[in-house]
Amino acid sequence: MTVLRLTKASLSQTWPFAGKSEYPTLLAVKGSENVMGADDQQERLKTVGWIVGFVDGEGCFSVAIQRCRVVKLGWQVFPEFVVTQGARSLAALESLQQFFRCGRIHINRRHDNHKEHLYRFCVRAVRDLREKVIPFFRENPLRTAKRRDFELFVQVLDLMKQKRHLSMEGIREIATIVKQINRQKSPRFLESSETVRQASR
Repeated sequence: MTVLRLTKASLSQTWPFAGKSEYPTLLAVKGSENVMGADDQQERLKTVGWIVGFVDGEGCFSVAIQRCRVVKLGWQVFPEFVVTQGARSLAALESLQQFFRCGRIHINRRHDNHKEHLYRFCVRAVRDLREKVIPFFRENPLRTAKRRDFELFVQVLDLMKQKRHLSMEGIREIATIVKQINRQKSPRFLESSETVRQASR
């Protein structure tokens, strides 16, 4: 059994019980649940609760439909799970990356009047989304309106599994779902001249 530990410093900016005895130290346990002691199980529950609350507040599920000259249709679907934090809370994103064992952390350098750069923990690989991110949030549901965004996000991944994103009709179906996620504006795909021409046939 491999135990990954999370320090108080890494969550001091985001966990409401920082400094208290309830603060979780166990991030994830890999291996048989049968060998987990009661204390480990309790710590894991605290960690799961932190992740759900953190993503409810700072995460998002998004899908972009972008032009791509190297694919036959000229359009490509990009699903993404993102959590954003300022530089002072970078350690919290590193903890998420360690927990899910996937994704990358990107820096968005600011040159305005903000005092710190932004960091984004992003999971873009479809396999990681299907095998790691989606199963976690199915087992541990979000509690805010983002739960609906997650459900729509899963619908898009299901359509991609059926290879619907490889046809114009399928991408249009995906685009109508994308409009509902995070109340995004209408994807450029729906307004493109190619889409309008095909829809009018």
